[in-house]
Amino acid sequence: MHSMAHQLGSEYDLPHGATNAILLPYVMEFNMEACPEKFANIAKAMGVDTSAAKSIEEAAKMAVDAVRKLSKQVGIPSLKETAFNPADVEKLAEQAMRDVCTGGNPREVTKEDIMNLYMKAYEG
Repeated sequence: MHSMAHQLGSEYDLPHGATNAILLPYVMEFNMEACPEKFANIAKAMGVDTSAAKSIEEAAKMAVDAVRKLSKQVGIPSLKETAFNPADVEKLAEQAMRDVCTGGNPREVTKEDIMNLYMKAYEG
């Protein structure tokens, strides 16, 4: 996520915290399958009752849903509401792939994955 946020900040002069907040639910959804236990714990830490979850994956999804809800409550915009230009998505993804932070992602990521994540964040 940070590697993607770095590109948005440098290309469009957007605050790093804001770009991370915009990307967070989409990157969480992407990474969820790599570490569902951690995401289930995030849900619990956010005060979500995961006791009704039928699987660890379902509990993990509750974390993503909780972050989406919080993002809406505090007015986090989509990328569409920023200076982001979808025509730049391939260039941004290529740069993100070269960013040192990409190696720390819990799930292997491709340029196409990053392009898709940017577009999901754009579409909201």
